[in-house]
Amino acid sequence: MVDFDKALKTLSVVSAPPVTVTEHAQRVQKLAGVMRDQGVDALWLDASSSLTYYTGLSLRLSERIHGALVHRDGSLTYITPEFERPKLESMIRLAGRVAVWEEDETPFALFADLARGRLALDPDTPYRFVAQISAQPGLTVMDAGAMTGAQRRIKSASEIAIIQAAMDASYGVQKAVHAGLRAGMKASEVADFIAAAHAALGLAHTFAAVQFGEATAYPHGVAHDQTLAQGDMVLVDLGARLHGYHSDITRTYVFGTPTERQAYLWSCEHKAQQAGFAAAQPGALCEVVDKAARDTLVHAGFGPGYSVPGLPHRTGHGLGLDIHEEPWIVKGNKTPLEAGMCFSIEPMLCVYGECGVRLEDIAYMTDTGARWFCPPANRPDAP
Repeated sequence: MVDFDKALKTLSVVSAPPVTVTEHAQRVQKLAGVMRDQGVDALWLDASSSLTYYTGLSLRLSERIHGALVHRDGSLTYITPEFERPKLESMIRLAGRVAVWEEDETPFALFADLARGRLALDPDTPYRFVAQISAQPGLTVMDAGAMTGAQRRIKSASEIAIIQAAMDASYGVQKAVHAGLRAGMKASEVADFIAAAHAALGLAHTFAAVQFGEATAYPHGVAHDQTLAQGDMVLVDLGARLHGYHSDITRTYVFGTPTERQAYLWSCEHKAQQAGFAAAQPGALCEVVDKAARDTLVHAGFGPGYSVPGLPHRTGHGLGLDIHEEPWIVKGNKTPLEAGMCFSIEPMLCVYGECGVRLEDIAYMTDTGARWFCPPANRPDAP
């Protein structure tokens, strides 16, 4: 057993090179080419992860619209409140025009002036902005999600390197949690350690979900704190960000010696995760990964479909600048897997009233098949 305070002193900051300005510029030019192919005159990037993806800017969503227009020639116009201009100009990585509005003016007239014709809107643009933009004369508004999503779901080598560094760090936190568990510990104590460990590693802590015993049966936990007892199933789901890119990893194991039942349930989950990984081949549809994992659990007598005891949700989700993004690993998603896609495989086995097991790892596609960022779990009493 290792004391959490001592464990924190052993951690050191991790690093990876950030995405370069050159790569951001290449992304914008690629997007502009798609816009020209589809007859789109301008595309709005709200204060969202897509704005960060294309321009390197990270802005906070507020009641004031704030973001960037990408024009079909690849040029940029940043739209900002006048009083935010100095701050914005200090943050800009890609050169572009800055268009401003005062507090007593409507900012939406700028869209009519700057983006006449077909305007594609970031799907994360709040409806209160969409409605006002759509009402402007001379604009035909459409959804930009298909254009930005197709590009964002294929990760570059630099993105994969950042995610790898973040995943390695969070994997180490998982092992430190396991080493420091003791009977009588509160779930909140573990969550606090995870946040402190991520900070010590130089990551921006995002979340920690810690569940003991029967509470592990519920995908998003329970509302009350819990106390760890010998023989409890332990579920730890955690994540953080490096240069804006997320880690996400879940481990489930028994605190002590697994019972025959616990070992069986863990084995069923493990087989389902491995089946999903084996199905993740270049060109395979996203839904095939979900089906492979789900069929394994059904064959073991769980389900069928989303019925519990069984797997009540999709098998996985994409990961990048958003912790949940495309591609979705779920029935009905016929998107083919391509090199560069990053996604979780986490076919959680839920047995309400008893316990649950979720093994969540992130895989990334290569030309020859899927690879894990971190070694998957291989035993029911350790991560």
